Amino acid sequence: MQAPATTAPASPYSYADVADLATTAPMAIHARIASATALKPERAPGVAAGSSRFYVEADVVSLIRGSGPLAARISYLVDLPLGAKGKPVKLKKKQPVLLFARPVAGAVAGSNSTGSVRLVAPDAQLPWDPATEARLRAVLTELVQPGAPPAITGFANGFHVPGTLPGEGETQLFFDTATGEPMSLTILTAADGSRRWAAAFGEIVDGSAAVPAQNTLAWYRLACGLPRRLPEARLAGTPPEDRRKAVSDYSVVLGALGDCTRTRKPPAG
Repeated sequence: MQAPATTAPASPYSYADVADLATTAPMAIHARIASATALKPERAPGVAAGSSRFYVEADVVSLIRGSGPLAARISYLVDLPLGAKGKPVKLKKKQPVLLFARPVAGAVAGSNSTGSVRLVAPDAQLPWDPATEARLRAVLTELVQPGAPPAITGFANGFHVPGTLPGEGETQLFFDTATGEPMSLTILTAADGSRRWAAAFGEIVDGSAAVPAQNTLAWYRLACGLPRRLPEARLAGTPPEDRRKAVSDYSVVLGALGDCTRTRKPPAG
């Protein structure tokens, strides 16, 4: 009798959790902890309440993202939540971790020495598991593609134009991005009140483009980067009823995208 198929465990981290770190960190490292020392409070300024700071040395398993030489063993500081009874957690030797970091200028990177890296957030160390690494690699694959969707930094302007038939209309909304490349939303309303929308990253505004699939880089940029409210002042020059229609159309897009689910605070940048 054939054994039932088993489903591989899913990552404990959401797509947004991993994308937050992957889009911020120039280095992503799979490593194994060699040693970890909890620092006394006086040697760990700025640690958040309920956390403790560790000095960690770890052996590099693979450099998932990054360029240039990297020592076989690296050191870094990480802040982790306190464990039971308010005491620092135990980091086991050979425990696999994913590190999201920046290189430290002037750090030694010889094969027989310990190099240093700086995590992009105080807690930018995740327990390694195959599903989380697979999710990370999927994010990075999209991130390095030509024309990869950039981060949205704000709303620029927009308008709504009624159609030729009662109930018809088109809303176009334009957003600023971190790279300066344009990003736009087009929402078309049919005479029966049904709506369809599309997002365009780039110069071409294509109302027939496919809606980004969930847990893709384009979805992440929209669901996690679009402002929750549309500033109507940026729709100046159009009648009040058209501005209200644009705001209503925008709410449809936000609802279709769904929540930007996070289990951890994103890096400051």
